Amino acid sequence: MAAAGGSSATTTLPTPPSSSASFRRSYQLRIFSQPSLKCAPLSATLPSLNPRSEVVSDNSVQKNNIAFNASPLQLLKTSAPNRYTKERSSIIAIGLNVHTAPIDIREKLAIPEVRWPQVITELCALNHIEEAAVLSTCNRVEIYVLALSQHRGVKEVNEWLSKASGVKIAELCKHQVLLYNKDATQHLFEVAAGLDSLVLGEGQILSQVKQVVKSGEGVPGFDGKISGMFKQAISAGKRVRSETNICSGSVSVSSAAVELGLRKLSDSSYANARVLVVGAGKMGKLVIKHLVAKGCRKMVVVNRTEEKVNAIQQELKDVDIVFRPLSEMITCAAAADIVFTSTASKSPLFSKQDVQMLPLVRQGDRRRLFVDISIPRNVEPGVSDLETAFVYNVDDLEEVVAANKEARLQKAAEARAIIHEELTKFEAWKDSLETVPTIKKFRAYVERIRASEVEKCFSKMGNDISKEHKEAIYALSMSIVNKILHGPMQHLRCDGNGNHCLSDVLENIRAINRMYDLETETSMIEEKIRVKMGRTKK
Repeated sequence: MAAAGGSSATTTLPTPPSSSASFRRSYQLRIFSQPSLKCAPLSATLPSLNPRSEVVSDNSVQKNNIAFNASPLQLLKTSAPNRYTKERSSIIAIGLNVHTAPIDIREKLAIPEVRWPQVITELCALNHIEEAAVLSTCNRVEIYVLALSQHRGVKEVNEWLSKASGVKIAELCKHQVLLYNKDATQHLFEVAAGLDSLVLGEGQILSQVKQVVKSGEGVPGFDGKISGMFKQAISAGKRVRSETNICSGSVSVSSAAVELGLRKLSDSSYANARVLVVGAGKMGKLVIKHLVAKGCRKMVVVNRTEEKVNAIQQELKDVDIVFRPLSEMITCAAAADIVFTSTASKSPLFSKQDVQMLPLVRQGDRRRLFVDISIPRNVEPGVSDLETAFVYNVDDLEEVVAANKEARLQKAAEARAIIHEELTKFEAWKDSLETVPTIKKFRAYVERIRASEVEKCFSKMGNDISKEHKEAIYALSMSIVNKILHGPMQHLRCDGNGNHCLSDVLENIRAINRMYDLETETSMIEEKIRVKMGRTKK
């Protein structure tokens, strides 16, 4: 979807009830302060998973417990006809981030970028998940899905997360973000705009959202609504950055890490500090550039291959950048005052035993500094227990990012107005998709009648009817059908201008389905689940 242009929005634009200006700061409290939203067991909380759902009786809960023991197809066959049509497909955001979970939990759920396509495939193989996307960064691990059933979709994704990470579902739910439909979409838009980042307004997250779309291209399950939502999120992120200047004066995780290191050095200068950078990927390269900007003119870079380091050397020719292979990492650390780590290693690179064996830094009263911005962490947590080392990770960057946060908070209000506009565009597009199947079925139904009646007319008129007369009768029948359909079709479409709201359109769709006995969404969902279960058995 193309990015929408326009002048800067003002804070006077209306915001929907679920999209208040305090949403970013309060969504965790709004979700987790309600006991009904803790996962524990899911069957006991089924009626309350939706923040807008009504309270139900204990009898209903017991019925739902029984229902969970049935297969999806059995559930459809034994439940009320409107069970699934009332609920409809739902967009769900499930995950945790730097605001809700400590680093020791986040690192267990981290999903490497190379695995994103495979994870989409695994999620979409679940009975009630139709589409999926993964966003995993140093600050968050979030899964977005289009679920055929909201309650069962949440259950299946939580079970998948627990199995993949080894973290129990009850523990996940203590730190979990769980949002539905419009709230889930708004959350993603705010993430892309940098409003939900540890560093408010940071630009790297937009690149990471773009990477989600890039890695999902051609992957079955990353299409339709989820793909459209991420593309609209990119549009929202671009507009926020171009129209509010929220990035001006802001810092990124990598620059905050360099600033934190500068503050912790005894002489507050990189000029004479012995600096080691482990990892020359995207984050490592940014760390190196920010070190140079802060006055560092010599550093050692340890990386698995020399190619990336050579490219950085060519870009920063005035800086003495020395490459060393990963096998020499401990030796290089022994000669460093401060070590920055930013690799994708799944296991720690620096163990407590490794660091304990390192010699003291040049001045005996100083500790060696480790600034670890990797998820999972590259420096073992136990290293912080040593008297010879200080260890900082991404959760320790708050003191740096708070310094220039106030000015960007003012820009955030303008950003939310832009997000509201982009959210409205996406909802209108998504709503229009809901009407397409019924419109097609209704047109096909009327066309069958038209074709049948025209054929009967030709039969009664005999074989001596001319070609011109046949064409005239055909054109007349088409004209009559189109004129009759014009009114109903207008009321089966969401035009995005508020003339036909979604609730009215959906009611019209249900009425058309009832009156003409068209295929209902129940049978469509049943068929989708039937296909999924068939694949699972294979």
